Amino acid sequence: MDLQQKLRILSDAAKYDVSCASSGSKREAPAGGLGATTSCGVCHSYTPDGRCISLLKILLTNICVYDCAYCVNRVSSDVERARFTVEEAVNLTLDFYRRNYIDGLFLSSGIIRSPDYTMEQLVAVARSLRETHKFGAYIHLKAIAGSSAELLRQAGLWADRLSANIELPMQADLTLLAPEKTLLQIEGAMSSIHLGRIESKAERKLSRRAPRYAPAGQSTQLVIGATPTTDRQIIDTTSRLYESYELKRVYYSAFSPFPRADQRLPLQAPPLVREHRLYQADWLMRFYGFLGEELTTEAEPNFDSEFDPKMQWALRNRHYFPIDVNCAPRESLLRVPGLGCRTVDRLLGVRRYHRITLADIERLRVPMKRMRPWIITADANEALRTLDRLDLAPLIKPTAVQLSLFDPASALSGEL
Repeated sequence: MDLQQKLRILSDAAKYDVSCASSGSKREAPAGGLGATTSCGVCHSYTPDGRCISLLKILLTNICVYDCAYCVNRVSSDVERARFTVEEAVNLTLDFYRRNYIDGLFLSSGIIRSPDYTMEQLVAVARSLRETHKFGAYIHLKAIAGSSAELLRQAGLWADRLSANIELPMQADLTLLAPEKTLLQIEGAMSSIHLGRIESKAERKLSRRAPRYAPAGQSTQLVIGATPTTDRQIIDTTSRLYESYELKRVYYSAFSPFPRADQRLPLQAPPLVREHRLYQADWLMRFYGFLGEELTTEAEPNFDSEFDPKMQWALRNRHYFPIDVNCAPRESLLRVPGLGCRTVDRLLGVRRYHRITLADIERLRVPMKRMRPWIITADANEALRTLDRLDLAPLIKPTAVQLSLFDPASALSGEL
């Protein structure tokens, strides 16, 4: 099989892994080397199904000894198989980079022989790029759960980011669909990476020459809709992972049905709005000060398709409102539906000079219909009368509109 055929097979097989963005890494170009990494991240492209991917996103191989029912590359699947050698993966990366096709490498793999053997192959690619070819651009490696701590340590020295995919949020889900995997094993890899980053930071405080370990941190991916797991269970798992291992990102991937799939899997993909709501909830936990346990309830464990998670929280907690935009602290303003982080910072700056009115807020081009019932301004706000109405939800229900790529107001209206 020639290199072109391998690239076609293994780049297509990699599209299901969405945990591929980069951030937070800065690596200077080695003397006489090739490329550098900046905090702006990797250049991206889009697959036909709309997913954002890095331009060179490949599997080392789609051969796998595991039989995860939700994975198209499982051992019992009849998909076309291919495998890059270490040298082929290295040369392909360098050739694409020199042609200015890519700004980095995202390298994952099926499990060949054993987790340790697979991790050795991934590390060999990264080490060759860094040591032999002085490649200074971004590298993201998949951390294979079950591989040794020493191999994970080596991987973090050569890669900018590592990701150990948890895939399914509950052990019962893994037992059902991926019997070779356990949460204990996957989180063991996350813990090794986390400890490596802590040790690296401590060493670099003593000496700036100490090597950096996975400077862009670690991420993981959850497959959504392959099992009946609720959004509440998913968010609880996400919140625990952020707290325990300081993950940079958790990515959510809607399950994609494929031909001749296992009978235990659903026949239809979950609505993409579910994936969108989980990303919104994730954003609220990371940047808006919300706790995961606040975003859902036992009675309503799944997010509403019509209202974003912040609006759902506000409708359940009307006692928290109204919020006075002229004196409320930042953390309270961030809980107002329709107010995003940048808008809140602008309001805090404006109110240093004069009291804020509705007209001032309108000039910030925020979604007034969603926001007005929840705030007090310096002038009369008639919408406050609706705060205690039983039919408040229908009054503020968002209107479905086609967003424009060229209208700034359309973009700003998407603030949480």
